[in-house]
Amino acid sequence: MRLDRFLSEMKIGTRSVLKKEIRKGAVTVDGEVVRDPSTSVTLNSTVTYNKTPVIFSETQYYIINKPSGVVTATEDKHHTTVCDLLPEGARSDIFPVGRLDIDTEGLILLTNNGTLAHKMLAPKSHVDKKYYAKIKGEVSEDDIIAFKNGFKYDEDLISLPAELEILDVKDGNSEVYVTIHEGKFHQIKKMFLARGMEVMYLKRVTFGPLELPEELSQGNCRELNEVEMNLLSEYM
Repeated sequence: MRLDRFLSEMKIGTRSVLKKEIRKGAVTVDGEVVRDPSTSVTLNSTVTYNKTPVIFSETQYYIINKPSGVVTATEDKHHTTVCDLLPEGARSDIFPVGRLDIDTEGLILLTNNGTLAHKMLAPKSHVDKKYYAKIKGEVSEDDIIAFKNGFKYDEDLISLPAELEILDVKDGNSEVYVTIHEGKFHQIKKMFLARGMEVMYLKRVTFGPLELPEELSQGNCRELNEVEMNLLSEYM
């Protein structure tokens, strides 16, 4: 891989800026100053930029607590994206695995591992997605049964069996957990609408084996730890 591309992939800067910095002598490879941006480097090369080591990572995995108003996309002309929340050092080819509506909060997994993303999103995988929701309306045992059996909630859409857990019902409103095994557009909102209720707040708290960390505040992200990576190993 070219040196300027290597540094660009590690989000050190743009290729045009990096070429100038390399020619100025800001980069070393294996202890030697290198001024040619086309210099070839490998995974075993020791690279520094302004005396700071640059570690190449071929695959990266981040977990983000998405706030409302942020879109699940790699780029958007009008809104902040989940990729905008990534830290310096994140690879430029990282993308969100699946999506959340702009007003839905919670767990988003981002990676550049296309195989993992495909397996986690494939309909046949039936990966669990658990949400905390505030509902305008009183959720009842009848709704639990309907969700468990699956039902038609749109002109052409029938839900797979889903799990509905009532946390609280008070003053005409409810708090619930919903676990679905698919991810159709506005699915949870449409399911409750078909039951005569409205979703007022929605937050994803799990995605497959991953749980939203309690210490991860809205808008923040971090790389997956070793325990989380082991949990994802079945999809690798």
